[in-house]
Amino acid sequence: MISCENIQKRYDTIQVLKGVSLQISKGEVVAIAGPSGSGKSTLLHILGTLDKADSGTVTMNQTRIGSLTGKKLAAFRNRHIGFVFQFHHLLPEFSALENVCIPGWLAGRSKTEVRSEALRLLNMLGLSERTDNKPNQLSGGEQQRVAVARALINKPDIIFADEPTGNLDSANAKELHQLFFDLRKEFGQTFLIVTHNDELARSSDRVLLMKDGKLV
Repeated sequence: MISCENIQKRYDTIQVLKGVSLQISKGEVVAIAGPSGSGKSTLLHILGTLDKADSGTVTMNQTRIGSLTGKKLAAFRNRHIGFVFQFHHLLPEFSALENVCIPGWLAGRSKTEVRSEALRLLNMLGLSERTDNKPNQLSGGEQQRVAVARALINKPDIIFADEPTGNLDSANAKELHQLFFDLRKEFGQTFLIVTHNDELARSSDRVLLMKDGKLV
């Protein structure tokens, strides 16, 4: 479903990724673990098209991502990829419902269709009473669930999650872990998760350990 071969990335004089190759199949929940500075987030951002490798290839569903630029790359990202970050990056001036709808509207989908799907997702995630609340009126766990709904709105092939529980207490972190597996069960959703959370890593289908810019 998604693969990369010999990904290398340098920032100034620091070689962050040193020839990383991996393959992820549809429906897998894969965790990337390792110490800070090992290149985990850089790899995630390259696979998610948020950054470019200096060399190597990334392929998703037979599409060579490196060949896409500009509007074509943005459209591909919006249609095929969802993101969940440690800090939710919700837009403060918009309600929970509007935050979830935005990627669907950017994709040019019907506003009525997107709103209906967003309400369905928020209801499924236990947020049916919070749709009109703005982010500052939501708890950290609620904000993260809104971010998950936003990531799902365009039915992406894969969700990339970068330290998704890093800003949550243990109860909300455990709830988010379970949510990922519930989504995999219900939708066949694929996840690649960068995490320092040992419990989340251990519960994944596979754990990839990074050290000094390489998978070990």
